[in-house]
Amino acid sequence: MMTRPDGRKADALRPVRITPDFIGSADGSALIEVGRTRVVCTATVETRVPPWMKGKGAGWITAEYGMLPAATSERSSRPGPGRVNSRASEISRLIGRALRAGADLAALGENQIIVDCDVLEADGGTRVASITGGWVALARAVRRARKDGRLPAGPEPLTEQIVAVSCGIVDGRPRLDLEYVEDSAAEVDVNVAATAKGRLVEVQVSGEEATFSAEDLARLVAMALKGCRTLARVQARAAKV
Repeated sequence: MMTRPDGRKADALRPVRITPDFIGSADGSALIEVGRTRVVCTATVETRVPPWMKGKGAGWITAEYGMLPAATSERSSRPGPGRVNSRASEISRLIGRALRAGADLAALGENQIIVDCDVLEADGGTRVASITGGWVALARAVRRARKDGRLPAGPEPLTEQIVAVSCGIVDGRPRLDLEYVEDSAAEVDVNVAATAKGRLVEVQVSGEEATFSAEDLARLVAMALKGCRTLARVQARAAKV
């Protein structure tokens, strides 16, 4: 039986904790801790939409992702003027897509919610932790803004809980929720975003200098959905859904 670095079973998550309202000045916020990975997520409600959305009678949810310079063992530089971090941009788009999949944008009215995900410490799975924690921040912000009248009454804007988890094949075996040492050695790397009801939102999969079968992928997705169900329960308690 393969032993993982932290002694977990192959299909076990790292310890997960979500602390809601972590940033008091934000409309909604959460600190998500998955093992040693820690991400602060905040959600800000703006009573406007991007120019290309004006007059459409619907709102928008977008996201921005970034890492503190010391989030990893080797310091990274802060983005400067005119510098584009392509990895951060790609992850930002992923988080935004995932969160919009669980929303009725028309129910937002012409309002925008920006979800910021700032990685304090990275030990694998920062993008999926950002989605899971970002949804809690989003839910808290929507509740607050509907209560104070910034968002319209009527249909609930959030129609689904959205959660996400990583998995992969390491040393020829499928594993759930990879920490960094596993992620860096994975032959196959998968990120799965899904609803709490088990509907897939997005699956990112790549063979890291390896190939994999359809059966491998099906086994990994099934493992990820099991993990998503557990995450959804933690998430619901934090968001008080």
